[in-house]
Amino acid sequence: MSATATLPTSLAARYAALAPRERVLVAVMAGALAFLVVWLIAVRPAWRTLAEAPARRALADAQLLQMQVIAAEAKQLRGLPPVSSTAAAQVLKSATDQMGGKGKLIVQNDRATLSLTGASGEDLRQWLMQARGGARARPIEANLSRVGDGYNGTLVVAIGSAQ
Repeated sequence: MSATATLPTSLAARYAALAPRERVLVAVMAGALAFLVVWLIAVRPAWRTLAEAPARRALADAQLLQMQVIAAEAKQLRGLPPVSSTAAAQVLKSATDQMGGKGKLIVQNDRATLSLTGASGEDLRQWLMQARGGARARPIEANLSRVGDGYNGTLVVAIGSAQ
């Protein structure tokens, strides 16, 4: 016989040799061990998932609402009439001038490149809002890095009615 076949028989023989009180103790220990294994594998993860579900659902609802607002804004912007490249360039220049010396704008054909040096997040947000709303520009490339309290880098947007 192999060692795996003799193990159950040797355990059964040892169990039969135990006193009744010791058999009850072994049975209680085996039951406690089985309960612990079932708890750790099946019950505890499910319990944790149920406990975290309301917070996760609230987060998902908030994200859905934010995405719906963004989608509505995009739909509204798509419905606006196109802006000529000249008018878009003027809006972008005006938005860049409002940033002070933190931004420099270069317009080439249907693209505008904004070079930033130490611009705050609010400056960048305001510029993007004016670019998107007033110039109907859409960002196509961003290469920004955080430096101190501001951002350095470039932002390229597409402008003109050929979007």
